[in-house]
Amino acid sequence: MFGQNRQQLRQFYHDVWNKKQAQQTLNALETSIARVLDEHPEYHKIFASEASLEQDYFVEDGQTNPFLHMGLHLSLHEQISTDRPAGIRQLYQQLQAKFSDAHETEHQMMECLTESLWLAQRNNQAPSESDYLLALKQLLTK
Repeated sequence: MFGQNRQQLRQFYHDVWNKKQAQQTLNALETSIARVLDEHPEYHKIFASEASLEQDYFVEDGQTNPFLHMGLHLSLHEQISTDRPAGIRQLYQQLQAKFSDAHETEHQMMECLTESLWLAQRNNQAPSESDYLLALKQLLTK
């Protein structure tokens, strides 16, 4: 979507924020990003300066990378809209009924997604869609 350059990706978020603040017309991708930005007022302050373009975030220090977090929301939105992996849209609807809040549902699902991605990276293999879907199904019984 944005290449491999972290700064370019982050700049795109900044650009969307600035366009949104200026009430400029947003394309479909920018609109999706703007929705995620709206759901995260705690991140709005990072767009006040360019410092976040170079900022490192360390989970070991209890920090959340806001760009990664918002990107995971966007990934879920894409998965749900395309129903890929197959069945995720129905699982999302079931989980949303359980958690009664779309944002909370996404956060629960994001934990499964990040675990799936972490395991794939650790094992130097593609993420397992079946394991990912199984983890999401397990959220229904917790």
